[in-house]
Amino acid sequence: MKLKNWQLALALGLGAAAVALKLSSCVSIPKGAKAVKPFYKDKYLGKWYEIARLDFKYEKNLNNVTATYTLRGDGLIRVDNRGYDFVNNKWKQSVGKAKFAGDPNTGRLQVSFFGPFYAGYNVIAIDDNYKYALIAGNNLNYLWILSREKTIPEAIKSDYLEKAKSIVYDVSKLVWDQHDR
Repeated sequence: MKLKNWQLALALGLGAAAVALKLSSCVSIPKGAKAVKPFYKDKYLGKWYEIARLDFKYEKNLNNVTATYTLRGDGLIRVDNRGYDFVNNKWKQSVGKAKFAGDPNTGRLQVSFFGPFYAGYNVIAIDDNYKYALIAGNNLNYLWILSREKTIPEAIKSDYLEKAKSIVYDVSKLVWDQHDR
C-alpha cells in the first residue's frame, strides 16, 4: 500500500505531536533527591514567601517573591507566583497549574505555566507544621527555599542548605530574596 504525500505528512505530524506531548509531560527529580512522603496537599496550600532560589530567566531581578497555592474546581492546584521587578519598578505575576506526578501522598508535582508543558516541582524537605519547605526542580538548575513568613530560622536554613549540598546543588549561587514591600 502506497501512502500519498498528505497521508505521510499527516502520519509524521501526528507522530511528532505525540512525542512532543509525551516529552512535555515528563517531569523528573534530581539524582539523590527524594520527595517527602507522606505529603499533605491541604496543609501545603496557601501563601509561601520565597527565601532563596537558584536564579533563572523568569525570576531575574525579582524580590518580594511569593507563591500562593489554592485548590481549583477541577481538582488541580492554582499556582500564583508574584514578585517585584526592582530594575523595572513593577510587579510581575505568573499564574499556572499543578498536579501530582503520580502518588498524591508524595510531594512530587508537575507545574505548568505554558500550556501542556510541565516542569518538576519536588518537595524534598518540609517541617511537620508546613511552615518551611525545600523545593527541587527537574534538575540541579532549580531550587527554592520557602517559608510561611518573610524569614526563616537559621537552624532550618542551615539544615536545608546541607540537604541541598548533599544532592550536589551549588548553594553558593542562591539568590536570597528580600521582602521589603
